[in-house]
This record gives sequence, structure tokens and C-alpha cells, in this order.
Amino acid sequence: MAGGWARDDAVNDQIDVSTAEAIARARLAASRRQVGDSARVCAECDEPIPEARRAAQPGVQLCVGCQSGHDRARRPAGGMNRRASKDALLK
Repeated sequence: MAGGWARDDAVNDQIDVSTAEAIARARLAASRRQVGDSARVCAECDEPIPEARRAAQPGVQLCVGCQSGHDRARRPAGGMNRRASKDALLK
């Protein structure tokens, strides 16, 4: 159910395009991993990346320290629970 001047199946078209793009990105990432184009030095700090890390994680671009920092930054903050229970609303 599209609104405005869009066709009725416009939402489904957008879902199909989004899905196709995600599949293309995943296939590209998989092909890069198979080639094994791991960086020899970290893209951020220019420190050498150990051979063991490059072998274990094909396509790696960051050293362990920089990757850990990125992983911590991506961790979602403890947010507020927006779904209130019935008991909480009665208080």
C-alpha cells in the first residue's frame, strides 16, 4: 500500500531493490575474502598485521587493537526500554 503518486506495489519494489543490493554487497565481500586481499599493515595505525591474523581473517584491513576499538564503538548503548509494562503504567 503505497501512498501519494506511487504505484501500489512501490513498497515491494523497494524491498526487492534493497534485498538485491544487500546480496550484491555480500557476494562482493565473499569474493574478496576468497582472493585473500588482506592488508599487510593496518589501515589506521600503519602497524604490521601478523600473518596469523591475516590467515585467520581473510580480507582483514585493521590490526587487532584498531578492530577492537571499532567493535567497542559499534556496541549499542544501553537504551531506554520504550515498551512499558501494564504494571509500570498503573503506578
